[in-house]
Amino acid sequence: MAVPRASVIRGVLGSPRFSQALTEAMLITAVTAAVLRALLGWSGYLAIVVGLVALGLASLTAQPERIEWRGTLPISLIGLFSVMAVSTLWSAYPGATVQGVAYALCFGVMGVYIALVRDGIQLVRSVGNVLRGVLTVGIALEILSGILLDAPISFLGIAGNLAVGGPIQGIAGTRNSLAFVAALAIITFWIEYRTRSVSSGVATYGLALACLSLLFARSPVSWFVLAAVLTAGLILVVVRRQPARARRRTQAALLITAVVGIAFGWAFRGRLVGIADAAIDVQSRTSVWAQIQDLVEPRVLEGFGWVGPWRPELFPFAAVRDAFGERPPSALNAYVDTVLQLGVIGAVVLGGVLALAVVRAWLVASQRKSTVYVWPALVLVLLITTSITESYLLFELGLMLLVLSVMAASRNRSWRQLLAPRDG
Repeated sequence: MAVPRASVIRGVLGSPRFSQALTEAMLITAVTAAVLRALLGWSGYLAIVVGLVALGLASLTAQPERIEWRGTLPISLIGLFSVMAVSTLWSAYPGATVQGVAYALCFGVMGVYIALVRDGIQLVRSVGNVLRGVLTVGIALEILSGILLDAPISFLGIAGNLAVGGPIQGIAGTRNSLAFVAALAIITFWIEYRTRSVSSGVATYGLALACLSLLFARSPVSWFVLAAVLTAGLILVVVRRQPARARRRTQAALLITAVVGIAFGWAFRGRLVGIADAAIDVQSRTSVWAQIQDLVEPRVLEGFGWVGPWRPELFPFAAVRDAFGERPPSALNAYVDTVLQLGVIGAVVLGGVLALAVVRAWLVASQRKSTVYVWPALVLVLLITTSITESYLLFELGLMLLVLSVMAASRNRSWRQLLAPRDG
């Protein structure tokens, strides 16, 4: 008897191999967004994104028995996307807000899909596979452009500066984006090595590749971000080795220190960027922040409405210039960008999402034996610190990583699981 075609399709969509392939396709689409748009245009890129979302929803429908929803979708995360959607009501550009919310939801849905179908170690392996490929292709193209051809690859945005020590951007779009991807890769490859998910040779190759990419990117603030991540990692190593009673005292001290540090960092953000040897970028960033502060003052509570990546044809984005007269691609700070688009209301909600996620992820990372639980905590530290000088947290890869990390933390430490009925 022939097997019905619908059953065959359902079997393929719900298979572990399909889930793995789709996960890596989603990650590649987010990591290489700038290059894909350069090659295909916005229409082609959006077609890929919508197609992946449709496949993701179909895959979830095909494997309901494997999906555990209870306690995995945090209310705080739902609140953030709800504020984005509700901002349509007061938006200065309602049509663009609808488009921006739909775009953000696409990456949010992809993040939810990956979090539901991949466990911790599978997630780290998928991210590691993608980042190894992206960094390898990026370095290969930089060698081709900067050494072998000694000419730029203009349509990919590669300037061919490798022979003079950088900056390079690979296929990440910009040098700052490459530095962010390289820092994420260092975290991921280290977790792979610690969990023995890959051979020592593969781990060594990946770490060397990520460090070289970070070095030649010459991103002004990358070392500050990496220092914050490494500090968090070292603290976690110490905390994980402590007995339970000493761990609680240490966690309380760390919480107080973190709150004070965040307040200090926000108050002196311009000077901190300057310490990172980024004098030219300090002037650019502070001028942008000052203009946004003036623009948003009449609508500081609710903002101008969500749009996501800046639309230079719309006000207030068209009115912002950096210190050199050029239009910035974003507010160069995720928190300032949130205030501009969603006002203080959105900033408070985003702060709540990050605070709850960090506390949950940190507690899980410090208490669980496997090193794989450290990944969400360190990724959140990476996102939070990077957000002081870039807006990656709010768009594409950054937004997907936020959803992944928040859901991973919620899955392992959710108050709703305490209310769930127990068997027996």
